Amino acid sequence: MGYGFNKSKIALAAIAAISTTAIVSAPGTASAAKTAGTYVSGDFHNHTTCSDGSISMQKLVKKVTDKVDTPWGLDWFVQAGHGGSGNRNCTLVEDASLATPAYPYVSTQGPTTTWETSGVTPKGLVSGTSPNRVMWRWQSIQEFQYPLIEYLAAAKNLPLFIGIESVAPGHEHVSAAVITGQMPASVDTATLPTTPGYTALGNASALAQWEYCFDRNDTDTSRGNTAVGSGIGNNWSCAVTGSLNEADVSWSAVAQKLIPAGGTGTGTKGHNKTLEGLKWMAEKHGNGSYYVPAHLERAGPFNPDGNNGFNIEHLRNFNNTAPRVAFGFESQPGHGASDNRGEYQVQRNTINGVKVDSVGGTTYGGTGVYAGYVGGVWDALLGEGRNWWFFASSDWHNRGSFGPDDRRSSQDFYPGEYQRDYVMVRNGGDKLRPQAIVDGLRSGNSFASSGQLIDRLAFVACSSYAGIGARTNASVEALALAAATGNTDIDKAGCATMGEKLAVRPGADIVISVVVRDPAGTNYSPYTFPNPSLLQVGINQPINQPVLDHVDLIRGLVTGYKTPGSADYSGEWPRNTNWLRTDGTTAGLSAVPAAAKNLSAAVIRTFSGAGTGAWTEVTAADGSKFLKMSYRIPAVAASQYVRLRGSNLPASVPYETDASGNPLSDLYTNANDTSKLRIPCTTVGANVPTTTATYTGANIDGCPAHLPVVGGVKYVAYDVAAWSDLWFYSNPIYVEVAGSTVVAGVK
Repeated sequence: MGYGFNKSKIALAAIAAISTTAIVSAPGTASAAKTAGTYVSGDFHNHTTCSDGSISMQKLVKKVTDKVDTPWGLDWFVQAGHGGSGNRNCTLVEDASLATPAYPYVSTQGPTTTWETSGVTPKGLVSGTSPNRVMWRWQSIQEFQYPLIEYLAAAKNLPLFIGIESVAPGHEHVSAAVITGQMPASVDTATLPTTPGYTALGNASALAQWEYCFDRNDTDTSRGNTAVGSGIGNNWSCAVTGSLNEADVSWSAVAQKLIPAGGTGTGTKGHNKTLEGLKWMAEKHGNGSYYVPAHLERAGPFNPDGNNGFNIEHLRNFNNTAPRVAFGFESQPGHGASDNRGEYQVQRNTINGVKVDSVGGTTYGGTGVYAGYVGGVWDALLGEGRNWWFFASSDWHNRGSFGPDDRRSSQDFYPGEYQRDYVMVRNGGDKLRPQAIVDGLRSGNSFASSGQLIDRLAFVACSSYAGIGARTNASVEALALAAATGNTDIDKAGCATMGEKLAVRPGADIVISVVVRDPAGTNYSPYTFPNPSLLQVGINQPINQPVLDHVDLIRGLVTGYKTPGSADYSGEWPRNTNWLRTDGTTAGLSAVPAAAKNLSAAVIRTFSGAGTGAWTEVTAADGSKFLKMSYRIPAVAASQYVRLRGSNLPASVPYETDASGNPLSDLYTNANDTSKLRIPCTTVGANVPTTTATYTGANIDGCPAHLPVVGGVKYVAYDVAAWSDLWFYSNPIYVEVAGSTVVAGVK
């Protein structure tokens, strides 16, 4: 289709040996005995017609794992979707090209055909009118989606499994999974059917039960049975050991689960049910589940009388309740091509009759304010020493005004097309499996990148002591370079990487080395015309050939966990113009409550191609280019953390970055309010489709027709805005200094 991406394959390089005196402990792993692994990319938040997506499961899996038709193929993939119910059969395919012996194409049916029309009877307390009655998501997961994903995993030899975007009681949405039962080893040697139908070897019954028990939109009372009171079927109880259960005023004896009443206190009661769901995961599937709040700023602040967003205290509660299950957030949301990037919007939500912004008003370079603002909520959590990690997602639903096969988008990008999480998965010589992937997510050894800005990262911190065990910047760079070229990490005593803790004596120097690969060639953008944001500052760079401009090293101090109930435990981010002013500027951290900020967090070094923090370019054996850079923190006395972010945009790009290189509000490129648009798109090309007919052809060389026009001028918005403004974020490395604050969240 005339577009691709030059991704080099480099053989694993041996990591250079260096001397050491200090020891680093990784979560659950002996420092010198790590199982071998590599960074692999994936996505765990997306939708099909089983919830509110636009395509079948088969088509979504093909789109996101194919490396030919759609060349952004992911290494692993979790098919998710909203909890609750739906009436469409997402296991039916769109056309014969997607047909398989077990799931053939039926010319009169497709993924928008209802369950009943396709011959399936919904179970439980069923609502709706035939033939459009809805199916509860627990039944869909258990009986239809899991068998199909197992079949596709076996047929394509791909690491696939089922998750869910839960509609969280008291809040909005959460990416979650329980992998128990999914993809047993016997799937490796399964004999696939040659006729319609497939009997799964594994199951997703644990995930189905959790959805029934703890999803706000699942109001079924059948206990997972064929009908309420029948006793035929799953007969689930949602009781949690040590909890009130039937003694709770919200407990339903018929449903055997909590059903909080609406009205005053809805949000508070809902939050308590959400904590019960986390306790259930931790008790029954503590090693095989995760719970990651999604686009958590979007629905505004927490509403004690409704079901809105998440304040920092709720994230603390989650992590306190189940630290091995609730270990991070998606503060870089999907929906990156929508008229409001991430679907974040000024006055998006109504709370107690008052219009309220998404928290922060908009995204900031495509990232929510909780993580996108240095010193904000994420830094506050890291400043406690928590295992709280950063993730991104696609949140795929549809292409907006375009069809699902179009290269343009006014709503979503496919999983892997724009955003992806790169996760260290330690599978040794085994294939990628759900447990190793979940363990990788839990470890925090991961980074997220948009628009293929980088595709390799080694981020290393090593201790150095005067006279004994001294390390030079060059020796640590050698470790990082070997790791980056091998697409792996380091395994050296006295050194740590993302998600790990480096334990040192007071007075040690910390040598930090970063090696990244800014991949050569084009990314997956369809646009070849110059990036309009960069043209403002005289840089002529094709949108589909982004260049990493700089990397920021961010540091914050660790002062320990906040105490529940204390004055600095809870705090709501400022609302509306108390934070985001009408001109797009922000009030700054002085307006943020103490509980939601970490004033010690700051950029301590900016690396770029020139100046004090200049990086060095290194050419690997296959010709690919790596950038290496180092920084030394002298004589540490207090526990701290370091993390990274980087962008294709330099500092002081109008309406994109401030003078320090921080991302500005995306208000200026959000098309829902055209009066705020500021960046013109003026390139006229020879290949610019002018209709919404599906376009899969050659690259588009001029400003596309779907951009908003104000006063006769096209302005940057939608997918052009996203492809123009790229960022990556790493997870932190902790440094625990003996005698200082203990970094309690990382073992």
